[in-house]
Amino acid sequence: MSKKIRLLYMENVSPLRSQTVYHAVGYAMTKETPNTIIMVSPNAPYVCVGYHQDIQKEVDLDYCTQHNLPVYRREVGGGAVFLDNGQLFTQWIFHKEDLPVTLEERFKLYIDPLVATYQELGIPANLRPINDVHVNGKKIGGTGAAQMGIAEILVGSLMYTFDKKTMSQVLKVPSEKMRDKIFESLEAYMTTMSEQLGSTPDRVMVKDLYMKKVSEAFGAEVYEGEWTAKEEAMAKEIDERFVSDEWLHQKGQLKQQAGVKIHQDVHIVEAAFKAQGGLIRIIARLREGRIDDVTISGDFTLLPVFALGALEQSLRGVAATPENLKSKIEEAYYRLNIQSPGVTPADFTTAIMNAINPPQAA
Repeated sequence: MSKKIRLLYMENVSPLRSQTVYHAVGYAMTKETPNTIIMVSPNAPYVCVGYHQDIQKEVDLDYCTQHNLPVYRREVGGGAVFLDNGQLFTQWIFHKEDLPVTLEERFKLYIDPLVATYQELGIPANLRPINDVHVNGKKIGGTGAAQMGIAEILVGSLMYTFDKKTMSQVLKVPSEKMRDKIFESLEAYMTTMSEQLGSTPDRVMVKDLYMKKVSEAFGAEVYEGEWTAKEEAMAKEIDERFVSDEWLHQKGQLKQQAGVKIHQDVHIVEAAFKAQGGLIRIIARLREGRIDDVTISGDFTLLPVFALGALEQSLRGVAATPENLKSKIEEAYYRLNIQSPGVTPADFTTAIMNAINPPQAA
């Protein structure tokens, strides 16, 4: 690709704007808009949940309120995460024809410059398929993908530091023992530039190095460009949407607890299943042995953006057997050309069946 790539370098913007900038560039994109990379960091900490997640189940909202941590929902998959100035987000907003067709190839293209940047700094990073960056078995960044308007989006970050303690506090967990286990696991399996190098590298130097690696990956010039009036107007619109309760709580339609019997023929069931590509959460209402309603959430990536709602809709009225469910989900995958790295129709089927017939502990 020989087209020039615009860089928007935005350090220390508001937490809300650190998420809405890339949505705005995506939705404002026209055929004339240059492929754009945003490098942005927030001036205060916050919590961000994935597009398919149920915030009530994933985030300790009381803790966030007590500690003045705003919570936002992005239009990209993945899990709930605590974010602050210790991360420099790298957000790609590209035209479809300038990226590989499959998500796996896109993630590799996106991650290669991150890995090259870390390596030049002296950090032995590598791509861990499907879409993580690791250093000696420890994660130093994950990525996500989405579609907005005509734009294809890839997001991730360069990790200067990471507040693992607060990350363990903002998640909703059933016990303090589990919270301690989460913190212990973050300590054991996550790392940062500061931990690897013993000091925090100069941010402008890292930005310039990353731009160089992106330029080499594409064989194209990366230039520092301007944020347009159209993009600012779009960002203001999205700012309003992102702070609305309707947007934030949209995946919480079925709030009854797992296994609740409404009457003889109607039950609410719930389960979670860990697929290779992420956690799948299911809340389903069963009526006379059929799926009456279903809500699917989790930290997986699934495109196109409307596919999850269409998948939920296609399951209504289906007899709750593995064969029928898998067949209906496969049909939706084919019809909508769904891509979900590391998550298959069989995984969704298993998740739903785990809710209907919970597996017995050994």
